[in-house]
Amino acid sequence: MRGFQVKQLAHPSKISVSDDIPEPKPGPGEVIVDVYSAALNFFDILQAQGKYQIKPKLPFVLGAEFAGKIAANSPIPPGCPFKPGDRVFGSAQGSFAEKAATRWESLIPLPDNMSYDQGAGLFVTWPTSYEALVGRAELKPGEWVLVTASAGGVGIAAVQLAKALGAKVIAAAGSAEKLEVSKRFGGADYGVDYTKPGWQQEVLKITGGKGVDVIYDPVGLIRDSLKCIAWKGRALVVGFAGGEIEKLPLNLVLLKNISIVGIHWGAYTKNEPSRVPEVWKALLDLFSSGRAKPVVYTEVFSLDQVADGLSTLEQRKTWGKAIVRIREDGGRAKL
Repeated sequence: MRGFQVKQLAHPSKISVSDDIPEPKPGPGEVIVDVYSAALNFFDILQAQGKYQIKPKLPFVLGAEFAGKIAANSPIPPGCPFKPGDRVFGSAQGSFAEKAATRWESLIPLPDNMSYDQGAGLFVTWPTSYEALVGRAELKPGEWVLVTASAGGVGIAAVQLAKALGAKVIAAAGSAEKLEVSKRFGGADYGVDYTKPGWQQEVLKITGGKGVDVIYDPVGLIRDSLKCIAWKGRALVVGFAGGEIEKLPLNLVLLKNISIVGIHWGAYTKNEPSRVPEVWKALLDLFSSGRAKPVVYTEVFSLDQVADGLSTLEQRKTWGKAIVRIREDGGRAKL
């Protein structure tokens, strides 16, 4: 089968698609999925170079998020609710290929009102954003939320969810185009350009001097954002896409009476498994009602363009979720 296989650790720009990869063999509790669309993630770039915490044995197929169908030749393990032909989305190492093997517990039925492209980017970003805002920050209707990198995959999801939960949202991004995306697709109430000196003063002005109740930060801007946080505010540490792991002045945490809160959604399956179906039920209800809708970047990449797509992502030229379309809905692989 065709796929984006890492044979030696390297930057994705030095890797090309392979045509002769063996089809995956399912292990106990696993199913085989025909991959239709897969999502590009920043951590894919790191994993290809051996710089990510999950280090598969070489050679391995890159990619972690997808949408597709249970394959016709897939085994159906005991307890598995799916049957061949069912549309699903989920997580599997090796998503940048025509087929992938994964545990059936890592799959969720793809809503009827969603395309494969929309479903491919749901599994990581949306529950991260929902649990961050609801489970960790305990967001309340009417509160102010600042979302940094607001046009990115997790950012645009956080903007939509905060609005759906009744919050007032200030989007923060590095260009006028990305602020427009945050408002048009995310529904943000306001936008600030965080590349401009003193942007925090604009946030304070928007909030009437109060500051924001919740900061949602996937890039590493917590320290700068504390200049515009409200009394009893909650700052969510979602990630460090900017590359630097921040060091925070804890005297501000004390003086401003605030909380610094982490979110590690990937560890919930191990540490709090009962929470996972609750989050997905809430999200699927929001999707089915139309109150939230996945945002897909306008340029959809083919399997042969995985390296190009990851490069575009790395250069921060994308917004929403960047997608690789592995095959068309008719079942024909996209070359």
